[in-house]
Amino acid sequence: MKKFKTESQRVLDLMINSIYTNKEIFLRELLSNCSDAIDKLYYKSLTDNISGLTRNDFYIEIKLDKQNRTLTISDNGIGMSASELETNLGTIAKSGSLDFKADEKLKEQDINIIGQFGVGFYSAFMVAKKVEVLSKAYGASEASVWVSNGASGYEILPATKESNGTQITLYLKENTESDNFDTYLEEYTIRNLVKKYSDYIRYPIKAEVTKYKQNEEKKQEEYKETEVLNSMTPIWKKAKSEVKKEEYDAFYKETFYDNEEPIKTIHMSVEGAVDFKALLFIPKNAPYNYYSKNYEKGLKLYTNGVMIMEKCSDLLGDHFSFVKGLVDSEVTLNISREAVQQTRQIKAIANSIEKKVKSELLDLLKNDRASYEEFFKAFGLQLKFGVYQSFGMNKELLQDLLMFYSLKEEKLITLKEYVESASGKNIYYVCGKTESAVKNLPQAENLLESGADVLLLSDDVDEFALKFIGEYDKKQFKNVTDIASESVDEAVTEEDKAVISAIKEVLGDKVTKVKGTTKLKNHAVCLSSEGEVSLEMEKVLSLNASQNQVKANKVLEVNLVHPLFAKLKNLEKSSEDFNKLCNVIYSQALLIAGLQVDNLSETVDTIFDLISK
Repeated sequence: MKKFKTESQRVLDLMINSIYTNKEIFLRELLSNCSDAIDKLYYKSLTDNISGLTRNDFYIEIKLDKQNRTLTISDNGIGMSASELETNLGTIAKSGSLDFKADEKLKEQDINIIGQFGVGFYSAFMVAKKVEVLSKAYGASEASVWVSNGASGYEILPATKESNGTQITLYLKENTESDNFDTYLEEYTIRNLVKKYSDYIRYPIKAEVTKYKQNEEKKQEEYKETEVLNSMTPIWKKAKSEVKKEEYDAFYKETFYDNEEPIKTIHMSVEGAVDFKALLFIPKNAPYNYYSKNYEKGLKLYTNGVMIMEKCSDLLGDHFSFVKGLVDSEVTLNISREAVQQTRQIKAIANSIEKKVKSELLDLLKNDRASYEEFFKAFGLQLKFGVYQSFGMNKELLQDLLMFYSLKEEKLITLKEYVESASGKNIYYVCGKTESAVKNLPQAENLLESGADVLLLSDDVDEFALKFIGEYDKKQFKNVTDIASESVDEAVTEEDKAVISAIKEVLGDKVTKVKGTTKLKNHAVCLSSEGEVSLEMEKVLSLNASQNQVKANKVLEVNLVHPLFAKLKNLEKSSEDFNKLCNVIYSQALLIAGLQVDNLSETVDTIFDLISK
């Protein structure tokens, strides 16, 4: 029994138990090794002018033996001699694939080598108590077998094998309370793992599978048939002209478990500082948990057709987290090939994807507005959060994708469309859940009658997002409730001023100021605000109760020509009825603005008391 050349039992234990977090990865690693071995022989056939070898001759085979609890994976690739078994398997982290990749001639051929670190093979020991590697090098007359029980060491013995290639036999561990290793002897498990991780290995992965047919007696009869488990050719590696829309849609539905076809498909093939291919989809509808903490964003990451990560979050910004799809690129991986190192490659790919997604969304907005509005209703909230959560850093990226309901046009419009159709230096907006709730607000009513447009902001995040955008096309955003109605000075008498002053005295610090106006038409009162915090922002922030509640600087505007003001003028300023009426009109102003009244029951009782007199 030989000891591993460079590592101790402790190090091999680390390889088996710490580097890999998911036991099922072993099959991906071994199949990738088989693919590399075939690639090496194919490359040799091209460079050495070996006749009689074509790509169609190569394959990988998986065999399951439930009785002996063995899983066997074999290939007809280049194989290994005894000395190569010693070098490649007797030395942990020695990668023949990495050495092979260093060959400059390789770059001229259509060869993709997957292995890099020389540790993938040892993932077999996560599920196997014993591993046998029977191999015969191409052109050799003798074969050898490498046998190991793990960290205790290995031995290499002469063996018999008819043809070139490598056969790896795993003797599975005994089942435990936490691990059922028998699952790797089930056809459906192997089929699912091949589909999940190795579906696009370029050589057929064959296995004998169970099928059923009716015999002459019309009874179900079981039989075995060899079947190819993998697709081999990734749809994203085909030219766009070769793929029909129906094929894209079918791939999306099957891969991402959606019943509806995507609203947009983006097929990218980028060459430059970083080469990669990507196939991206924008769904029609948001998943049920999309706006929850449980939703996990990310794109599938492949390297040469082998899936490395189910969801690589670094490839997508949160603002575009609705995008589904995959990226295939030779990015730098960590040693287990389960995760991506934080490199310039990933950032470059993410930046390219971000620009492309924005470009395609703008194209959808321009050429298929109905589809874009359908998309925006599903994911527009995420775009707004993207502006807010980045503190405006992503405003240039996202602002032209935002839409808001126009009270004038009575439809969704973009900020660009608002500016193109409006004069003046402001973009006016009002916050509220529905059009009917805000259209009759005094300030909104006045603006609409003057010919100006007002945008309805119906989501809690809307105004915060606009605050971070700051301005658009040199126009300032202006909340209609921030617009103090201008008083007609000559209409304000000394008596009016005395009443206004008395109202302020009654309300105290509930309001910053009280002012008279003649521009509220039939409305008796309204609230406006001063400063950075608007009434709507106070409303949203109040949902997160805290001791130091953020408040808007409220301005109570009183209609000087309304009968209610006339009644206030007729009351004694220090009377109980005057105090009650002041508090009632303030409560009504709060309700009109959509804010809560501290003691609604008390307010109602006060109203009834005043009415009954």
